[in-house]
Amino acid sequence: MKIFEGKHILLGVTGSIAGYKAADLASKLAQSGAVVDVILTQSAQEFVTPLTFQSVTGRQAYTDKDLWGTRGHVVHIDLGRQADLLVIAPATANTIARLAGGIADNLLCVTALAAACPLLIAPAMDGGMYRHPATQANVERLRSQGVLFAGPASGHLASGQTGEGRLLEPAELFGHVRLALARSGRLAGRKIVVTAGGTQEPIDPVRVISNRSSGKQGFALAQAALDMGARVTLITAPVCLETPIGADRIDIQTAAEMKAAVLSAAKDADILVMAAAVADFRPAAPADDKLKKEQGIPTLVLEKTDDILAALAEAKTTSGYPLVTVGFAAESSRLTENAARKLRTKRLDLIVANDISAKDAGFGSTENRVTLLGPDGAQQDLPLMSKTSVAEIVLEQAADRLPGA
Repeated sequence: MKIFEGKHILLGVTGSIAGYKAADLASKLAQSGAVVDVILTQSAQEFVTPLTFQSVTGRQAYTDKDLWGTRGHVVHIDLGRQADLLVIAPATANTIARLAGGIADNLLCVTALAAACPLLIAPAMDGGMYRHPATQANVERLRSQGVLFAGPASGHLASGQTGEGRLLEPAELFGHVRLALARSGRLAGRKIVVTAGGTQEPIDPVRVISNRSSGKQGFALAQAALDMGARVTLITAPVCLETPIGADRIDIQTAAEMKAAVLSAAKDADILVMAAAVADFRPAAPADDKLKKEQGIPTLVLEKTDDILAALAEAKTTSGYPLVTVGFAAESSRLTENAARKLRTKRLDLIVANDISAKDAGFGSTENRVTLLGPDGAQQDLPLMSKTSVAEIVLEQAADRLPGA
């Protein structure tokens, strides 16, 4: 993954049964291209071994013995200086207290004091320990110093009780690490609104008119914006996809709901990317009750839905927002001609056109083949690539069109 390339992540593991999740996290980070060094406290080694982490990272795992080893007192300086991010997962109440008090009596804590990079802590402890006023005070003290926290989650705890204190799952921790690495990206401080999925227009309480959009391209765009440091609002029709960590998700169903959500979110947006497949038509009079076969074949009378991009263009004439609007054109014929017309009539800054008749790309696929068109007549034909790569290129071009870029 592009955001992890060349990044040096230092992972601290403390004494918790949740240490096995840290091994999974280390593996995920290493597989994504990051250089991962691990420090285990003495207590952590009662649950997991240095060999476990060396096996998944391909690098030495450090313990307190290394503080007094052949490299002497400089090992913590080297580790702290090299790191782009220090992650402590799981972090026990004891380690959190040490960090809050500036205590440096083991390799992990002394490295945390020496490191100049951001610190991300993922707590793991029993619910009563996490809720204790002393722990809460320590957490707040570290937050005030700019320390980032991920979790804890609520759920079954090692004590057999249920409550807040459970370490986040590795996939979610991975997302928080990704978010922390992106904080200084190109779009840091910018608000990006992304729409995704295919809207659903009700025929009756059970049936809808919809389309084949999976939402994958829209969700990839939301993740790409997060990777560039943006604040992301993701407005999505019903899809079976996990929300990217850090995105503010708004769920809608119909084109009318999409319009209301987009107009509200775009009032102060730097970039709006309309990747959703919004219905052009809807049943004029949806049935209040489920239509029965015994009633015969129904006749559906359709009416047009509101044109969201046209409404946005009108709103922009007075507010100036969004600063940049990116549209999508899913076409089955005359791809560039139809896309260019939409670019002009909707007053877009960039349009992404894709041929929905292609069998190896588009709806439902993890790959896409698109053409980018700008109002200046520029055209860029992209080869078949992952939707992640498409999203990165689209966001870079949208960022290029921001005032002062």
